[in-house]
Amino acid sequence: MTLSQPPPLRAVWLSGLLALALFTGLAWYLSPLKPGVVALQFAFTPQAFGEIIHQWSPEDLQRYRRHLPVDFILLATYGLFGYLLVRRAPFFRSCAPLLRRLASWLLPVAAIFDALENALHGWLTEVPRFGVPAVYAASASFSALKWALILGFGLLLAYALFRADAPGSSADPGRHE
Repeated sequence: MTLSQPPPLRAVWLSGLLALALFTGLAWYLSPLKPGVVALQFAFTPQAFGEIIHQWSPEDLQRYRRHLPVDFILLATYGLFGYLLVRRAPFFRSCAPLLRRLASWLLPVAAIFDALENALHGWLTEVPRFGVPAVYAASASFSALKWALILGFGLLLAYALFRADAPGSSADPGRHE
């Protein structure tokens, strides 16, 4: 990235680098937790959730709870990054308008599911709550939807990059529309 780069792409770079830095920092911060956070995200029942939480020390549980506010910042940045990338990066121009519109909202909607999951995990880890199985199922479902949307975004990104590399693509920087 150079200082002469147009401001629209600068926002893509800044949001992407901030999301990457936050993700890396949180991954490092949460790495002592065994089983890991992803296992907790897919705990659909109170029993499965409790089995994971009970393997953590009280300090581990506090570590997990302390990461949640930072995770809200992460989800906002990755949602913004996905939206800006699709709207402003030239390689998405080779995709159909409907596909671009869909791709632009995949990470923001994933971030919404991530926020819902975080809110429920904050509530579920505050005190033992085993009498609300639907809340555990909802939390894990939000996580599954989040990961599916992130995977979908990755696939559409790969598709856009492949299409942009094709001869005659509208993403060709030498071509003027």
